[in-house]
Amino acid sequence: MKENKARRVEKHIIKATDRFFPLLLDFCHQSKNLYNHANYLVRHAFTKNKNWIRYAELDKILKFDEEYPDYRNMPTAQSAQQILRLLDRNWTAFFASIKDWSKHKEKYSGKPKLPKYLKKDGNFLLILSNQECRLKNDGKIHFPKIFHGFTITPKFIEKNNFNSFQQVWLIPHRNRIVAELVYTINVPEQKPDNQKYIGIDIGVNNLATVCNNTGQQAFIINGKPLKSINQFYNKKISHYREICKRMNHREYSQRMNRLTEKRNAKIEDYLHKTSRYVMNYCIEHDIHTIVIGKNKEWKQNSKMSKCQKE
Repeated sequence: MKENKARRVEKHIIKATDRFFPLLLDFCHQSKNLYNHANYLVRHAFTKNKNWIRYAELDKILKFDEEYPDYRNMPTAQSAQQILRLLDRNWTAFFASIKDWSKHKEKYSGKPKLPKYLKKDGNFLLILSNQECRLKNDGKIHFPKIFHGFTITPKFIEKNNFNSFQQVWLIPHRNRIVAELVYTINVPEQKPDNQKYIGIDIGVNNLATVCNNTGQQAFIINGKPLKSINQFYNKKISHYREICKRMNHREYSQRMNRLTEKRNAKIEDYLHKTSRYVMNYCIEHDIHTIVIGKNKEWKQNSKMSKCQKE
């Protein structure tokens, strides 16, 4: 059977206690500086002269910029180029949205805005290709020398259908960095339409209502556990925010951050188990096609506040 390739992502958490964390966080900060500097050049040229500076020209300008060394402060030249390509894609999406907005204003809630600057004291993702991060025979991904021996041991090499390692995305959060390892696997060719379908309607109390045309009994996947997780989280966050405001006039704390991470992990786990259950159901009943309802702007007019005043 002919096989195709599919992209997958494996996540690794780098905690603040890791000895490499300060180094990686500094690289992510440099990535933010480069993004903002490049975005300033593009915005300035567009608003003043209606000129769009594309990636190739932007790369030349920043590479030889003597006054602002944001490009040279990046760990590698390729990582700097990846950020400039990402910015170029954001501007491409902006112009495409503006063009579509001018023809179909009813599709939008407002006029698309220029790509924004990132927070001055914040961080941004760092992208490293497989030319810089090498998957070696010892089963580890080795980073460039400037990373001072930092390595990651992936699990995807143990997969029978593993094909190739692609790149690493280092995504900063408040007190951790998520390393997303992008790789490809071999997957079988898409199955032909056998006239067997399931339809999925996404909701809140009922996370997924699943019906079919094969004569099997329809079923519902409960969404209330997700609501419960969110309600508990919102209650605790509100409580700790009040304490933070009273004690140190802050809006956020490390305890709130840990609570947020735990809540996100629970939701991600529940959704993964849900999708796996549906896939196993399709395999068991030889169903080749899944149809999912599209609920466009379904939250736009919902009343989600605690109380509604008449």
